[in-house]
Order: sequence, then C-alpha cells, then structure tokens
Amino acid sequence: MGFPRFTSLVKSTHFLVGSAAVALCAGQVSASEADGDEAEDAVNVESADSDETGEPSSQSNTRRTFTPEDFERFAPRSALDMARQIPGFSIQSDDGARGLGQANTNVIVNGRRISGKSNGPVEALQRIPAEEVVRLELVDGASLDIGGLSGQVLNVVTNSTGGITGQFRYAPRFRSRGTPARFYEGSVSLAGGGEKTEWTLALENDSNRRGNEGIEQVFDAAGALIDTRDEQSNFDVDRPSLSGSFTRIADNGNVLNATGEVVGFFFRATETSERSGTISPIDRSRFFSNKEDEFNFEVGLDYQFGFGPGRLKLIGLHGYENSPTVSQTLTTFADDSPAEGSVFDRVADEFETIGRAEYSLDGLGGNLLFAAEGARNILDITSMLEERDAAGILQPVELDGATARVDEDRAELSVTYSRPIASNLQFQSTLGGEYSRISQSGALGQTRTFYRPKGSISLDWKASDDLNISGRVERVVGQLNFFDFLSTVDLDQDRENVTNAELVPQQSWVYEIEATVGLGALGSLNARAFYEDITDIVDQIPIADGGQAPGNIPSAEFYGVSSNLTLLSEGIGWRGTRIDVELDLADSSVLDPLLGTPRRLSRNTLTDFEFDIRHDFSGSVWAVGGAARWNEQAPQVRLDEISLRSEEFGFFSAFVENKDVGGMTMRASVANFNNRRDRFDRTVFIDRSAGIVDFVEDRNRTFGTVYTLTIEGSF
Repeated sequence: MGFPRFTSLVKSTHFLVGSAAVALCAGQVSASEADGDEAEDAVNVESADSDETGEPSSQSNTRRTFTPEDFERFAPRSALDMARQIPGFSIQSDDGARGLGQANTNVIVNGRRISGKSNGPVEALQRIPAEEVVRLELVDGASLDIGGLSGQVLNVVTNSTGGITGQFRYAPRFRSRGTPARFYEGSVSLAGGGEKTEWTLALENDSNRRGNEGIEQVFDAAGALIDTRDEQSNFDVDRPSLSGSFTRIADNGNVLNATGEVVGFFFRATETSERSGTISPIDRSRFFSNKEDEFNFEVGLDYQFGFGPGRLKLIGLHGYENSPTVSQTLTTFADDSPAEGSVFDRVADEFETIGRAEYSLDGLGGNLLFAAEGARNILDITSMLEERDAAGILQPVELDGATARVDEDRAELSVTYSRPIASNLQFQSTLGGEYSRISQSGALGQTRTFYRPKGSISLDWKASDDLNISGRVERVVGQLNFFDFLSTVDLDQDRENVTNAELVPQQSWVYEIEATVGLGALGSLNARAFYEDITDIVDQIPIADGGQAPGNIPSAEFYGVSSNLTLLSEGIGWRGTRIDVELDLADSSVLDPLLGTPRRLSRNTLTDFEFDIRHDFSGSVWAVGGAARWNEQAPQVRLDEISLRSEEFGFFSAFVENKDVGGMTMRASVANFNNRRDRFDRTVFIDRSAGIVDFVEDRNRTFGTVYTLTIEGSF
C-alpha cells in the first residue's frame, strides 16, 4: 500500500520548498520588466474592494465571472442556489479547522472571508437573497491575502437593494417503511440594508426522520448461526437555529462585520430488537435509546480600518455548547427473568474563544499580511455509568477518567506574502508557528506544551483562457477532538474507550495540484490530486495501563484524486440539459498498532460518486431530473473488532419541478425507488493478534422509498 518512491521524493523536497519560500519572500524572484506593469495590476480581491459592492480594480486574478442572468433558468432564491450551479465548482466547508487562520473554505463575500466557523459559507450564502447578488467570481486563491488558499475561490459580490426582501422554504418528507413523516423542515430569511449597510436574518429548522428495519444474524467462529434478531431503528433530528449577519462600511472605508447563531439540537435514536437463538436459551427483547438535547451559540465580530501604511483587521469569535446525552439498553426476557442493561449519562460543556489581528500592507512587490492569534478551548465533562445487577436494579459503576476537564491555550504568529510573478502567475507563501498548552484534570491528567511550525506555498497559473493550474504545499497542525482524551462507553455496540492524556495534535505535509479546464459551451472540468504525509495520526491504540482509546500512531499516508465535471447540452446544439458528475477516490496507509502490518485508516472514504442530471424545458416553467449516489468506506478497526457500514450500489432519485406556482418553486422528488439496503458487518475477536474470532454480526436492513415535496418562494 502507499507510494514508497513518491513518499521518499516528497520528504526530500521539504528543505527545497522551505528554501524557495524564503527566496520568494525576500523578493529574489520577481516578474520580468516586460510584465511589471501588468503584474502591479494583479491585486487581490480583498485589497481591491474599492467600492462597497466588492468591485475589484482589476480582473487579472479572476478566472470566470457569472451574473444572476446566467442562473435564471434555475429560478434561484439565494446566493447559495447560484453557487451550487456554477460549473465545475463545489463549496468547501471550514468545519473542524484549527482557529481562524487555517482557511479551509473556498468562499468569500465581497472580497472578505466569512468570520465564523459553525456559521459558515453555506449558512451565509443561504441568507443572501438572489436579488442582492451582483455577480459571482471565481478567483485565484493564491492572489488573496488569506493563508492556505489555492485553486479556485468563489467571491460573491452583493449590493443591498435598499429595502427588505425575504425567502422561505418548506420541505416535508415521507417514507414508505417504518419511519414517521418529517413535517418541520424549513426556513425563513430576511435581508435588508442600504447604501452602506447590509444585514441578514434567518430562522431555520434542519430536520430529519430516518430509520431502517431488517434481520441481523450472529455466527460463531465456526460460522454456525447462534442468534437471529428482528430489528427496527429510528433516528429523529431537529436543529432549530436563528442566525444573522451585519455589515457596515463607513465613508472612510472602515468595515464592520458581525455574525451570530443560536442553535438547539435535539436527537433521538431508538432500536428495538427481538432476539432468539443459542446465545440465550430464552427469547428476549432488547431496547436501545440515545438522546441529546444540545444548546449552542457562536458570535463573530471583525473590524477593518486604515492604520499607518496598511489596514488592520481585528477579529473576535466566541462559541459555547452544552450537550447533555443519555443512552441506555434494556433487555427483558420471555420468562420474566430480571432485566439486564446499562445507562450512560453525560453532560458536556464546550467553550471556544478566539482573538485575531491581521495587518495588511503593500511591500516587496506584492502584499504582506502579518497575523497574530490567541485561542482558548475548554471541554468540561461529567459522566455516570450504571449497570443492572442480578436482580435487575441499576447500580453505579466506576468509570475512571470519564469526569474531567481538558483545556487548551494556543498562540500563533504568521506572515503571508502574496504577489504576481507574471501577469498570469500568482504566488503566495505563509510562514508561521504556534504554541499550545494542553492540560487535563483528574488523577490521570497532566499538562504539556508544544511548539509547531506551520506554513504554505501556493501558485496559481492561468495557462490559457481555458486552463488554470494551481499547486499548494502546506504544513498543517490538526485540531484535536477533546472527547478523545476521556473515558466513554458505547452501549449499543458494547464498546469502551479508556482515558488517554497523552494525545497530541497530528501534523501533516499536504501536497496538492489542481487543474480547471474550461470546455467552452460544453461545460467545465475541475480535477485535484493530493497527498498527505501525516505525523501522529489519531487512531485506535492500546493503552499501557490496559484498554484502548484514540491515540497517536507515528505516521500515515493519505492520498487520492477528486474531480467535478459539468456538461452542458448547448455545446451540442441541444438546449436545457445539464449533467454534473463528482468522483472522489482516496486511499490511505498506516501501520496497525496491534499487528504492525499496513492497513487503511479507519473509516477512510475510498469512493464517493455523485451523478446529477437536469433538464429545463425551453420556454416553460417545468424541469425534470435525477441523481445517483454511491459511497464506499474502509472498515473501522479497533483492537478487538473490525466493522464496516456499507450500502448496496446506487441510491437513485428523480424529481419534477415547476418554477412558477403562484410565484413559488415546487419540486416533488422520489428517492430510493431501487430499494437500496443498509448493511453492517462486524467481527469481534477474542484475540485479534492471533486471529481468534469470538462472533460475527451480519445486518441487512431496508428503509423504503423516500418522497419529498419542496416549496420555495420569495417575498
């Protein structure tokens, strides 16, 4: 597994990459005299938004520009509807990013990065009504003074209409098998402002009702059937939220941005299982439930103003989450024997506070951005485990390391240098480092400090009008999941993780090359290849004092390709048909900490395929279309088991849409008409290192056909 020769080559380039970065930052590599005037015009989007609508003073870093008229046939209601129809482009989220300096999203609004994490690009674009969109630009990421960006980045340019506009969406859903209807999925949003001010406000409930049912069989090590389970599961989710944004541009060019979100998250999972077999001579009924009633909020604020020869941007973000969860199992027997089961009760409080300052000015033939960031992250957990005794009465059980607090204090300094090397070649480099102190309370806790280098080099080359090539090399420090430090139990699968206070953030060298090919009237193709050389990867490991938990493995590889193809029928003289194909292929390699042999990273996505087709009938308000989905993952590996969640090939759907039903858009869709099934296979070992199997579970469930009606409108 892996690419041994490529790995050696990649590691040998670390010093060369660093040397090139120093040379370029010192201005030792410059554009030719012939390209000098053109290169000076290749300013980045943020420094070029000289008017209040994000108008850049030059288009030399812009790959493609779209106007609202380009999307008329899709009847868009928001900027998000337009962004999703851009050929060869898909939105990347900032979820899981470490702090605010490590940019993972590829969307900006009016040349400015969205100051939010959970309240990210999808939420921001969804709140912007289509009437306020001036244009959408795909620009070179390396031309922006935002570290870590390369390839195509979407800049959404807006301008307030001066009044108040609104939009709404309602999407009830029904399933043919064993799942209650979904009635509470929908949103209402408002937007307004004036010449210098823009604001948005949205009330939304992200709701879902899922479930499946079927037979699970259990076999012993010899393959003999020892248990049969007739099971049904339901998963109910409601995520009501109130979010908004506010932007004010003063007459002197100072810019104030504010974002906020308040969210409730209500989750209910249940599983009933009627069991019979030789595992127990008595028929039994098992009931599992898991619930969470979460509350969280996030507030972000930034202010940009002129200061000396440049501009200073001050950013603050604070988030809080309270997550009480309760899971329990209860097994009752046909002969009225005492019940068996457990209850795990946990309350988690999470805090994140970030302060960041960015100072941007022209220098060394380009743009310099100096940044300093400080952050504090806290996880405070109280947990309790109870198990039923021989009489069926719940009794408390000691669970070491399940009640504790984890704190991280972090500071980061960096400098980003962006400049055009030629009229069609953009360069960006970031050099920096971070200090962090992680402490864990309790008898097994400790305090540790770390110093980590960070940085990146990016190039964007506009090879021709129809071909853009970009490359990136980045040193990344990962974000730890603080829950991994603490003891926890999974009552449904009978798993336990002990505490591990030795976790450290993983680091990686990321190598990426991306190409965007314009196919003219036929559409667009975007393809990306990547390779990650990872240090201290987090995976399941044995703990010295006994048990297992998430921990660090010295090294791993992760590599793959992703592509996004849009085909338009206009290129062959046929109007109205569009095909979108996304294909991601990835693989990985890590040495199993128990066996010492290579395997894939647990639950690593191997294949992700999406196919969409849509036809808008010319001169009509009608459209039809369909989609196909398929996903394949690597198994999840623990010290004592290997499990795999999978699906039968193909999840198919179709829709019919009318774009003017009393001024509204209505879409009726049907999904899974091919009756795809969910599968789960698990092998539990007495001794995995010796290959001694305890039992094997084989689950096969169906979830029926899904019917959805979506109604969207504006006011």
